[in-house]
Amino acid sequence: MAQFRLQGSKVLAVDMTGDAVKAKNGVMVAYDGQMSFKKMTGGGEGLRGMVTRRLTGEQMAVMEVKGHGTCYFADRAREINLVRLQGEKLYVEADNLLCTDAALRTGTTFTGLRGASQGHGLFTTTVEGSGQAAIISDGPAVVLRVTKQSPLQVDPGAYVAHTGDLRQHFQSGVNFRTFLGEGSGEAFQIRFEGEGLVYVQPSERNTVGGEI
Repeated sequence: MAQFRLQGSKVLAVDMTGDAVKAKNGVMVAYDGQMSFKKMTGGGEGLRGMVTRRLTGEQMAVMEVKGHGTCYFADRAREINLVRLQGEKLYVEADNLLCTDAALRTGTTFTGLRGASQGHGLFTTTVEGSGQAAIISDGPAVVLRVTKQSPLQVDPGAYVAHTGDLRQHFQSGVNFRTFLGEGSGEAFQIRFEGEGLVYVQPSERNTVGGEI
């Protein structure tokens, strides 16, 4: 199995001895040894995966990297976090998934609505199996633990990924910008309940559920 290691916090080095990994297109910055690169359609899931992603808006242009040597990956100087899976499932925004072991299965799941008034759904990429995945964030990600006694509310624009036995739903809410009078439209939060970990970034992306 390929070995993932970080070079600082913004470059991922993957050591391969005939192994393969799946990575976002365009994130390879250097390699040594003998490597081959192959574009994969729909995240490696063939036509069905490609159609699903077009319908859901989860855009994943993926390449397979295979060979002997070390390949280096980075994406716009964003921070990289390693996640080791042991049979569980990782839920991650498509833009925040950098690289995975080739043996890990990827898919798309519907995780709720941003709000009935907008009618927008939230579709998230899933990574499942045993192996490593590298996720990226705008700034150092914070890993927050959710327990049955301590649910968590997250701004959708700051959400990166989560693992564990978590239930999530959208609820109307307010945030700091609402108090400043800079918000427009409805504000929503994701509420996580159960047992698991949630990765959030110290930066907010634009979301389709209104100004968050």
